[in-house]
Amino acid sequence: MKKKLRGVTRRDILFDYDLYRVKVPIPAVENQFLSVVDLWPEGADKAIMFVHGYAGVLESWEFQINHFARRYRVLAPDLRGHGQSDAPYTRYTMDEMVADLHAIVEKRGLPEQFTLVAHSFGGSIAVEYAVAHPERLDKLILIATAGEFPLPWFANYLLKLPLDLLRPLWKYRPRWDNELHVAQRMMANNMRHWQGWEKMGQISTPTLIITGEQDNYFPRRVFSEVVNHIPEAEEVDVGSAKHKVQLERHQAVIRTIERFIDDKRRRYWRDLGEPLLATEGERPWLWHYDERVPSSIPIPRRPLYSLLESTADWLPHKHAFIFFGEEMTYAQFQAQVNQLANALHGLGVRKGERVMILLPNMPETAVSIYAVLSIGGIVVLPNPDADQAELMRQMRETQPQLLITLREAHERVAALHTAELLEDAIFVQIHGRVPDKIYQQLLKQWQLPDGANLRLDALRAQGDLWEELIADLPDTRPHIQVNHDDLAMIIYTSGTVARAKGVTLSHYNLVANTLQIRHWVPELVFAQEVTLAVAPYLHSFGFMTGLSLPIALGATTVLLPTFDVRELLEHVLDYGVTAFAGAPHMFAAINQAPLVREFGLHSVRICISGGSPLPIEVQEAFEKLTLGKLLEGYGLSEASPVTHASPVQNNRKEGSIGLPLPNTNAKIIDFETGEDLPIGHIGELVIQGPQVMQGYWQRDGSLDNSIVLDDGWLDTGDVALQDRDGYFRIINRFSEIIYVAGGDIVYPRDVEEVIYEHNKILEVAVLGQGDKRAAAGQRIVAFVVPRPRSTLTPAEILDLCHKRLEDTAVPHEIIIRESLPKSFIGKILRRVLAEELEGEGVEG
Repeated sequence: MKKKLRGVTRRDILFDYDLYRVKVPIPAVENQFLSVVDLWPEGADKAIMFVHGYAGVLESWEFQINHFARRYRVLAPDLRGHGQSDAPYTRYTMDEMVADLHAIVEKRGLPEQFTLVAHSFGGSIAVEYAVAHPERLDKLILIATAGEFPLPWFANYLLKLPLDLLRPLWKYRPRWDNELHVAQRMMANNMRHWQGWEKMGQISTPTLIITGEQDNYFPRRVFSEVVNHIPEAEEVDVGSAKHKVQLERHQAVIRTIERFIDDKRRRYWRDLGEPLLATEGERPWLWHYDERVPSSIPIPRRPLYSLLESTADWLPHKHAFIFFGEEMTYAQFQAQVNQLANALHGLGVRKGERVMILLPNMPETAVSIYAVLSIGGIVVLPNPDADQAELMRQMRETQPQLLITLREAHERVAALHTAELLEDAIFVQIHGRVPDKIYQQLLKQWQLPDGANLRLDALRAQGDLWEELIADLPDTRPHIQVNHDDLAMIIYTSGTVARAKGVTLSHYNLVANTLQIRHWVPELVFAQEVTLAVAPYLHSFGFMTGLSLPIALGATTVLLPTFDVRELLEHVLDYGVTAFAGAPHMFAAINQAPLVREFGLHSVRICISGGSPLPIEVQEAFEKLTLGKLLEGYGLSEASPVTHASPVQNNRKEGSIGLPLPNTNAKIIDFETGEDLPIGHIGELVIQGPQVMQGYWQRDGSLDNSIVLDDGWLDTGDVALQDRDGYFRIINRFSEIIYVAGGDIVYPRDVEEVIYEHNKILEVAVLGQGDKRAAAGQRIVAFVVPRPRSTLTPAEILDLCHKRLEDTAVPHEIIIRESLPKSFIGKILRRVLAEELEGEGVEG
């Protein structure tokens, strides 16, 4: 449990500092550590260290950390005995404080020279450091720093009082984030004796002094004389600010620091934009980012469950989940995670071993995932569309130690026991916790029998009951070392065009993608959002946007185990949902729901669509309905999954998947040669970034990363193009390209977009029938679903196609259906349609 901070408000903390905290041993003190926040964005080769003052904490630099961590490596320590640092019973002399700073410099491997920024008495420590280690500093910046600190009479009086007399009162102090013995020793042995005038004259580092005209914390002369004692120092008075200048005039302070450390940048007020870590030619999309979106973010080297630990520490009493009236706070969430972690460890699950989770969206799903991760296990999330045969194949591949599933899946579990694919199971109850309508929908989707009359003794013979297993177990996490680069998850692809594969993702992959999305949408405010999770957690998109991201946001998540449009609308109305993610068909269903405006959807501010292309008509209708923003995202399970998204504020381009997220590279390569293609040329999309998978899981435990090209470029298999602004457009899967007579190629999406222009069309999927290598080419077949209560003939569609398409792209056959086969997330299962074409008796 971290120490409570006093007088500190999380006003503008964009980064979760707990994820970037590292420990540095305190010199000459055994088993005592300094707490240091170290943010290192991609490509940053310069470093800045921010040092707070007496009784302060590193959080006092929140605005400066947010700004400079976009392009600099930023370090901010809690001084010895302050904030989250340990408080040994040393003397707290100046020599000790300077030694602490140098230990951070050496242990964290700072560049040969770095910029040191310090406030108040932290500036005194910085002065001493600049004299002791001038070779390490590039620039020195002193904010509200005095040459001496004449204490008032009452401070000297308090120093004489015994600590036992003051200790009962200390816990009621409104501010000062240091321990009582630290406050007394640092003042008695350091601050009140320090005379810096002579030391300042020895500084050889270029120095900037920032003051506020209303700073009267100490006599004004001790501030105003500083500039006269430091050779060639530059002084800037930012005006109406008192002692905490970096908070009270944070924008002015940031501008002043920028001018000083990089005198080639923003010389005039009219200069726009921040410098980029890559050139415009390399990443043109960076120029089109929203103003508050950084071009690069530091990725903490922490396991994924650290995000939950941090949020539970900050917001223990906030609701983490609401599940049909059941409420679970973050403290309860963390406690159940730890209890289940102890249970799993007791059942023999060890680091690197697999646990399969086959559950709908419910609190136990989230608890199970994070419990497995917290003991170093690997979560296996099977394809939610998998039938019994496919589930058995995935179990043979991953060989999980146990399965966590619904009680209603007991027949599946029995079959797995018989096939010797499973040793143990944990059963979760859902019957009686959700409305009967939802329960029946769930049973139908998962192809499960009704579990209303299940005998508990029969279940216990096959495994453990969840509530019995975790009862009375410790709510502290087992002490198991989990590293950021350990495997965290095997998540199966949707299998829309080929057999589902097990994608392996590390903790680093998942943490990176969580924060990439978090920073892409800074409009989402920590601890203030109510999200809705309807996309299944078993799918990479549902897991990332419905669980990992809300935890990082400290959001309350409303859980839905199935997609029922009326149930969704009622939950949005009842709980004031502000954000959620889903597939395009979900947003289309919301738009077309009867009496939808009566549900008052104006609480919804941000939604993300993924899984398949988002029709512009659906996007515009939803935004008009809610007055919020519906962003289109692109990704694939092999990339954790999100790689591109539409900007929230800037111009969106129709038909585009948007821009690559921070820290993400993308380009188009030639199908045959693999060489980079110029802007505007059609080719294959490849992606590089910290979210790219480790490989496909193989039955022997090895990883197949054959689709990861040189230098970590992921071959997506998607045909795409990039425009000069850095926006990308997906045309089709490479495997879906149709080869027609004469060697010409047809992109199915080109045909589909034309057919969608017909006002009677609800859905369409275009496929090639026959051998791609045949001289006669493939036949083009269009599967079409009409809008409800409309009549449609193949001739109408063909007539439109003849008018709008080249002759070689006109379908040879139109097949009208009532529906198209879809995955759990809503993707059209083209593989199933292709199998139908290969069979006999296809009706036209």
